[in-house]
Amino acid sequence: MFSDILLVHFVGFDMGTVRKTITLTDNQDSWVKAQIEAGRYTNDSEYIRDLIRREQERSVEMEAVRAALLEGEASGEPGAFDVEAFKRRMTAAHG
Repeated sequence: MFSDILLVHFVGFDMGTVRKTITLTDNQDSWVKAQIEAGRYTNDSEYIRDLIRREQERSVEMEAVRAALLEGEASGEPGAFDVEAFKRRMTAAHG
């Protein structure tokens, strides 16, 4: 079965509040309640807001990785790497 949760999303003091209703399975609802009972969150809304914040952060990080990969691909063919020369440079620079 499913449970409905009314969420209040606080974006900031100077921004408005948006009310959302989401539907969870009983298992998902039990999980959310367990997180609250364990003291990780004070209510359903806080838990869902944290999930959204973490997903937003993860999306930014993934976009940075994608951009770095594209930059690397666009930089051309790799050159030869001399391990011994690298070691000498690092020893000279860092002792």
